[in-house]
Amino acid sequence: MAKKTVVIGMSGGVDSSVSAWLLKQQGYNVIGLFMKNWEDDDDGQYCSARQDWLDAVTVADIIGIDIEVVNFAAEYKDRVFADFLREYEAGRTPNPDVLCNAEIKFKAFLDHAMQLGAEQIATGHYAKVRENNGRFELLKALDGTKDQSYFLHRLNQKQLSKTLFPLGGFRKTEVRKIAADIGLPNARKKDSTGICFIGERPFREFLNRYLSYKPGPIKTPDGRQIGEHVGLSFYTIGQRKGIGIGGLKSFRKPDGTSDAWYVARKDIASNTLYVVQGHDHPWLLSSSLEAGQPSWISGEAPMQDQLAVKTRYRQKDVPCLLTVQGDTGFSARFLQPQWAITPGQSAVFYDGDVCLGGGIIDNPAALHS
Repeated sequence: MAKKTVVIGMSGGVDSSVSAWLLKQQGYNVIGLFMKNWEDDDDGQYCSARQDWLDAVTVADIIGIDIEVVNFAAEYKDRVFADFLREYEAGRTPNPDVLCNAEIKFKAFLDHAMQLGAEQIATGHYAKVRENNGRFELLKALDGTKDQSYFLHRLNQKQLSKTLFPLGGFRKTEVRKIAADIGLPNARKKDSTGICFIGERPFREFLNRYLSYKPGPIKTPDGRQIGEHVGLSFYTIGQRKGIGIGGLKSFRKPDGTSDAWYVARKDIASNTLYVVQGHDHPWLLSSSLEAGQPSWISGEAPMQDQLAVKTRYRQKDVPCLLTVQGDTGFSARFLQPQWAITPGQSAVFYDGDVCLGGGIIDNPAALHS
C-alpha cells in the first residue's frame, strides 16, 4: 500500500518541526512547506523569516524530508492584512490569527498542497480532529495551556477533513523533550508571538505607517476631559497600560492612592476615548454580546442554546445562552457578567471539548450605560 503524502507547514519553530518528525515516524510521505507571507520591511529586526527558513531547512535535513518555500504575501495582504487595517480604522480590535488560519494556512496553503499531490495537510497547532458520524469535529488539545482551537474556529468541513494536528495529544513539555532527544537545533527556540506572520515589533509604530490617525479627548463617564489620546486605533477595551493619564492627583483617594484607569469605550463619531477607574467598573462588565460573520464548523448553527463561550484566547470557558439570528449573526447572554468584551475579537463556542465555531463580536451590552 502506497504511503499517504502529507504536506506540513513548517515555520522553523519547535511545534511544526516535531509534528513533521511524528508524521514521518507514522509512515507518511512528508513534504515540508515554508510559507513566506510578509515582505514589507522584512529586514530581520522584527521579522525573523530568514532565520526561521534556515531553521526549517536544518530540521528537514535532520529528519530526512524535502522542504520548499512558497510565497503567499499577495494573498496575505489581500485576504488578511487589508481586513486587519479596516477593523482598526473602524475602532475595533481584530484577531489576525483567526483570519490568517482560515484564509492562508487552511486555504491558500491547502490549495497549494493539493497541487503538490498531497492527500492531507498538517500543522503544528495544538488541537484535535475527530470524525463523528460522517462529520468532522474540532476538539481542544490535551494541553489546555496551549490549546489553539479558538484560533481555528472558522475552519469548515472540507478543511478539517484534509487536516492532521499531530500535537493534539501532547503537552508542550513533551514536544520540547522530543525535539531535544532527536537533536533538533530549535528544541529550546522561543515561541513566536506578535502579529500573525508579521512578527514581534512595536505595535503603535507599526500601525502608524498604515493608518491615518487623529488625536482626540480622553474623557471620564461623566464627560470630564482628563487627557488626549493619540488615535482611537491604538487602544483596546480593558487596556490599562500606555493610556497616558497615570497619577492624576484629582482622582486620588484620601490616602494618596488611586484606582487604575482602564479603556472602557470608543466613540468613533466624536473621536473620544472613554476611560474608567477600577477593574470592576460597570462600563467594563457586559451581560451579553451581539456578533456577526458566523462560522459553524459543522456547517450548521448549534441546535442547543446552553453552551460555553470564550470571548478571548486563554479565557476560561464561561456558560452562556446562545440565540442564533439566521445566517447573519447571533447573540449570547452570559450567566455571569463578563469583563472587557471587545468588538473585533471572536466569540467562540464549545460543547465540552468540541469547538462549534463562532463569530466576530460587534457589540457588548454593558451592565449600565
